[in-house]
Amino acid sequence: MKDYAERDFRAWVKDKKIAVVGAGISNRPLISWLYQMNKDITVFDQMGDDNERLQIIKAEFVEAGLDLRWSTGDNYLDRLTGFDLVFRTPIMRPDHPALSKAAAEGAIITSEMSIFLSLCPAHVTGITGSDGKTTTTTLIGELYKAAGKKVWVGGNIGTPLLDKISLIEAEDEVVVELSSFQLFDLVPYVDTAVITNIFPNHLDIHTSYEEYILTKKNIFKAQSPFDRLVLNYADAKLRSFADQSRGEIVWFNKQDDYRGLKIWCQDPYIWKQRGRGALDPLLKTDDIVLPGRFNVDNYMAAWAAVDGRIPAAHLYEVATMFKGVPHRLELIRVHKDVRWYNSSIDSTPTRTVNTLRTLAEQGRPIILICGGRDKDLDYSEVGRTIAETVSHLIFCGENASLIKSAVKASGDAVDLPMYDASTYQEAVKYAASIAEAGSSVLLSPTGTSFDQFFNFEERGDAFRNLVLEL
Repeated sequence: MKDYAERDFRAWVKDKKIAVVGAGISNRPLISWLYQMNKDITVFDQMGDDNERLQIIKAEFVEAGLDLRWSTGDNYLDRLTGFDLVFRTPIMRPDHPALSKAAAEGAIITSEMSIFLSLCPAHVTGITGSDGKTTTTTLIGELYKAAGKKVWVGGNIGTPLLDKISLIEAEDEVVVELSSFQLFDLVPYVDTAVITNIFPNHLDIHTSYEEYILTKKNIFKAQSPFDRLVLNYADAKLRSFADQSRGEIVWFNKQDDYRGLKIWCQDPYIWKQRGRGALDPLLKTDDIVLPGRFNVDNYMAAWAAVDGRIPAAHLYEVATMFKGVPHRLELIRVHKDVRWYNSSIDSTPTRTVNTLRTLAEQGRPIILICGGRDKDLDYSEVGRTIAETVSHLIFCGENASLIKSAVKASGDAVDLPMYDASTYQEAVKYAASIAEAGSSVLLSPTGTSFDQFFNFEERGDAFRNLVLEL
């Protein structure tokens, strides 16, 4: 089936005029893969010709032997006309006027992930949610690897998979993280769908919270009665999703009576039970190396996805060895008895709240470096949490005034020292000058990276490098 699907696509695409919007991480392997079948490709990107990053990308394509056409800089989408097939970048809304115009001309609007899932021959687990999806995605991949499976992990986690489609076999396991941007106009077929939680996010792109929720629902709309949907019972909005699913529902954070499979935490164990069958202790929570109650949720969600496909013994194996994903409460180093943490992934107030509460359990004074680009979110809770848990506050980012206002509005931060830094170099230097032995310095931006960096990984890497230079 896989060979036929690939052959069929190759035959179909070979005479199409192709546009790829965005030369980002996911689209660059896509362009190289498409070029093997069809050299009529134009790449559109808002970066100007004098942009150093774009120059490097172009040079890499030339070095690889790809002769591409480019439309870049201001008004770069004005030339998006006359194409048969248009691949959009995930962050671009599908109702963008340029895409709507191309569709009206007869172009097919699609994405790298849409084509991948259409061609993928293996069992697919798709993970989405507002928080925890990258760690849950990684955990599911690690569990399958521990069981001896050949695993392909990718998607929004940063690894495109389409250019590897010819290597994926029916017996493999594919695990993909799917963002709301990827799910905008995508109704994927995934054998197992996981939704970790839902709370407001990306409201700078989505027209409303309701639209954001609707995109998340797309992950299970194509499922059949033989497929599985994993939901977090602690999330009231996700409880309402169950009635809209055609597949098996597996709950985590649910202990109440339920005929199907449910997984919950009651210290010192994570438990599972099917119907009124025997209670099965899966894992001691103390065996989980990753800190924080939210990571217990991630483990419950991950096991709910793989239960019945691999032996439960692998859960302990992974829990005691897996130390986490970079940029998520990542301990960079201990320098002069000061712990330096990188949590650059924290692009929302909710993530910063969870990170601060977890770190506060250590009982060490916390110096917080925060600031990024606003996503039109509510900062009131993070303001209260900062006032309760932080000893010094350093701002570095566009939304600094919003965070500062929320902290002051909490009424509990009268004596909280605050400092405004213009660069990360200045922020790290100042943090190092005030950090005393026994304290922790945490980067938890509470905003996206786009005010100063290309993505949160670049932001986290920059912070890590500065810390390692101390």
